[in-house]
Amino acid sequence: MKRITGLLAACMLALFIAQPITYAAETTFSDESIYDLLVDRFNNGLGSNDYDVNAKDPSVFNGGDFAGISNRLQHILDMQFTMISVGPVFKTASYDGKQVLDYSKIEPHFGTTEEFSELIAELHANKLKVMADFPLGGVSADHVWAKQLPTIPADQGTIDWDVSKTETQDQLIAAAVQFVSDYSVDGIRLTKLDRADTEFLDKMITALKDAKEGLYVITNQPSNAAFDSMPAEDRSQAIQDAFVQVDPDSSALNTFSNDDAGKLLQLDDLTGPRFTYKMVELRQFPPTRWKIATTAQFMLPGVPLTPYATEIAVNGKEAPESHPFFNFKTDMELHDWIGDLNTLRNGSETLRTGDFTMLHNDDGFIVFERSSEKEKWIIAINNTSELKSFQIDPAQIGEKKKLRGVLAQDLIKQTKDNEYHIVVERELAEIYLVEDDEGFNTPYLIASLLVVIIFLLFVFTVIRKGKQNRNNDVVNSSKD
Repeated sequence: MKRITGLLAACMLALFIAQPITYAAETTFSDESIYDLLVDRFNNGLGSNDYDVNAKDPSVFNGGDFAGISNRLQHILDMQFTMISVGPVFKTASYDGKQVLDYSKIEPHFGTTEEFSELIAELHANKLKVMADFPLGGVSADHVWAKQLPTIPADQGTIDWDVSKTETQDQLIAAAVQFVSDYSVDGIRLTKLDRADTEFLDKMITALKDAKEGLYVITNQPSNAAFDSMPAEDRSQAIQDAFVQVDPDSSALNTFSNDDAGKLLQLDDLTGPRFTYKMVELRQFPPTRWKIATTAQFMLPGVPLTPYATEIAVNGKEAPESHPFFNFKTDMELHDWIGDLNTLRNGSETLRTGDFTMLHNDDGFIVFERSSEKEKWIIAINNTSELKSFQIDPAQIGEKKKLRGVLAQDLIKQTKDNEYHIVVERELAEIYLVEDDEGFNTPYLIASLLVVIIFLLFVFTVIRKGKQNRNNDVVNSSKD
C-alpha cells in the first residue's frame, strides 16, 4: 500500500511537471516574499531563558525564542516564504524588541549569540533569507548610550536619539555595521525614522551595503532615502478596502502599476489593527475574506509581507492584543492557501516582476494580467455576492489559447464566438496560466491515465485485503 501511495504521489507530480513554469536565474528584492514575526510571540523552544516570563500577560515577555523558531521551522517552510523577518533582536526592555537597551548585545530572553547564529545558519540551509530590525528611535530611556549622547524625550519610558548630531549618527551607523558584520543576516529594516533626514539615512544605507555585499536595506516607513524597498501604503490600503467586505468599491486597485513591483505590500502589520479585526467589525467571514485578499496581495505588483499568525486569521485592534502567542492548534486552512500562492509566485518570474495590466475592475470583480515574453497569466477575483463573468478578446491573449486554472482546476478554451469566457463564483478567485491549445497533451494524458490506473489498483488492493480479513475472521470463528 505504501508503494502504491508513493506511485500515486509521483504521478501527481508528473501532472504538474507536464505543465512547465519558468524560474528566475537571479533574484532581487522584487522576488522575495516575507514572513514577519516577533521572536517572543512565535514559539517557546527552551525553558532555560524563561526568567521573568508570564505567558498569561500579553504586555510582558511570553517566552518565545530562537530555539522556538527552529522547532517550528517546517511551519514556515510549508508556506514557501523566501525570507523571515525576526524583528529587533537586541537587548530590550520590551517583548517586541523596540525598546532597545544595548545595540551590541542580543536579548537573553530570545537566546544567546551562538543560538542566533545557529538559527541563521539553519534558515540559510533551508534557502531562507533572514532580516532583522534596527530601531533608530523609541529606544529605552535606560539605553547604555543614554548618558553619552544627546536625546529627545519620546513616549513614556523611551527616548529618541538626536540624530542631527554627527556623533550620534556615527555611533548608530557603527552599531548597525557591527551587527551585519557579526551575524550573517541578509537584510536590515530601519525603523523609527521620524527624526532622521535623507542625508543621514543615505549615509547609513551606503555604510551597511559597503560592509556586506548584497545586503537588503529596507524600511517600514515612507522615505526619500535610497532604500531597496519601503511600504506601498496607498496600494496596501487599496487592497484592504477592496477585500475587507463583499461588494466593495474596488476602483483604487486601478492605481497599481509596474512601478510597484519592488515595494512592500501588506494587508495588516504588527503596529496597528490586524486585518481580521477590520473584517469582524464589518461582520464579515474572515477565512473567505483572507483567501481572496491574499490572492490579490501575492499576484498584484509588489513584495508580499505577511505578519505572523495571519495564517490563523488572528484578531486584535492594537498591541499587545494584536500580538498573541501563536496557537499552533488553531485551524490552518490559510496556512496551506498561502503556501500555494507562494509556490506559484516563487515558480514564475512573470508573477513576480512581469508586466501588469488591469483588464476589468467593477465593484469587487477584478480581472488582471501578468505577462512577459516567457508566459502570460490571468487572475480573476470575484469579491461580489453573485456569480460574475468576463469575456477576454483574443486580441488580448492570442488565438487558439487555453486558460488553465491552477487553484480550482478550471479550464477555458476559445468558444464559437472567438471569445474566452471567464466565469467565477461569488467570493472566489482563480489564477489562469495561458497556454497554446494544441489539442491533446500526450504527457499530461499519460500522467492522468497513470493516476487513474494506480488509484483503481489502490481501491482493488483495499477491497481484496478487506475480503481476506473477513475470510480469516470466518475461518478463525469456525475453529473456535
